[in-house]
Parts: sequence; C-alpha cells; structure tokens
Amino acid sequence: MSGVLLYVIGASGSGKDSLMCHAREALAQDSNVVFAHRYITRPHDAGGENHVALSEDEFDARLVRNLFPLHWRSHGMHYGIGCELNAWLARDLTVVLNGSRAYLQDASRHYPELVPVLIEVSPDVLRSRLHARGRENTEDIEARLLRAKAFERLHHAKLQRFNNDAPLDQTGPAFAALIRALTGVTA
Repeated sequence: MSGVLLYVIGASGSGKDSLMCHAREALAQDSNVVFAHRYITRPHDAGGENHVALSEDEFDARLVRNLFPLHWRSHGMHYGIGCELNAWLARDLTVVLNGSRAYLQDASRHYPELVPVLIEVSPDVLRSRLHARGRENTEDIEARLLRAKAFERLHHAKLQRFNNDAPLDQTGPAFAALIRALTGVTA
C-alpha cells in the first residue's frame, strides 16, 4: 500500500465531524482524497457523522468475514472501517477517517503509513460545545472532560496536532489546508 491514511482523533465534542464535513466539501473535486465512512452499530438517524448503520448481527457477520480491517468497540457500540480502505490505499489515495484514540497503536501496526491528526480544543470550549449539543447532563460532561485529558498524553512519531478552538469558518479551511499539506494535494 502506498497511499496516506489520515487518522483523525479527538475528544467527543472537539469538532471532528464538523471539520471532516467541511474538508470533504472543500476537497470534493480532488479525486486523490477520499473520506471513509464508519460502519457503526447505532441508528442512521442518531445524529453526528454520516455513517453506515448496522445491527449487531450485521456487524458480527461482516467481522467474521474479515470485511473490517480496522474495528473497535467504544461507548457500547461497534465501529468498523470497511475493506475498501485497503483498495483506496493501494491506489495511492489519501484516506481520511474518524478513528479511535484507544485503537491508535493497533491501527498504526496494521498501517505504517498512518498519520494521526489530533483535534484539540481547550477545556472551556469543549465544555461549551458539549452543553450546546444537549446530549449529556452536567455530570456526563464533566466525565467527558476528564477523559479528554488523556489526549494530552498522546504520543506518536507522526502525530499532527490541530487546534479547533475558533469558529468553523476559520478552522474548516485550515483543516482542509492541513490535509493538502500532509498529503501533497494542491488546491
């Protein structure tokens, strides 16, 4: 495989989905960049990212058939990246995917071309975003803020850090520019 795998990670509420959506639109005309959809055992209308919804049985059937070269469990759900990932990398494409911090080391072993991109936000911004989305109570938000501290200790030889404290109209174009810079894609 000779493509580039950009493995986007960050705390819940850091803005990964918004940044990736913006970059997907900004880079839509570039046939060398593709955004992988995750296969997730949650309903398609659950909000957040555009994903492929699978039942537990569907997920397990695909897993047994080795259709997920990357997969993990988090927050009571199963997440998978389909085998199209390998075909895209073999065609020398840049693949951007929403990954898992906990699975980063395993993913790096399977894909040495992996470049982790950590989306960082300050605790105050993260708290504000979590309150605004209205999915968690105050206690759950504080627990998420504590878990977010684990990202501060993250180390990887190729780690790229991206600050997402500013509004999306500023960070979105900067994130698309980062993807271009990391992969040699020109505007």
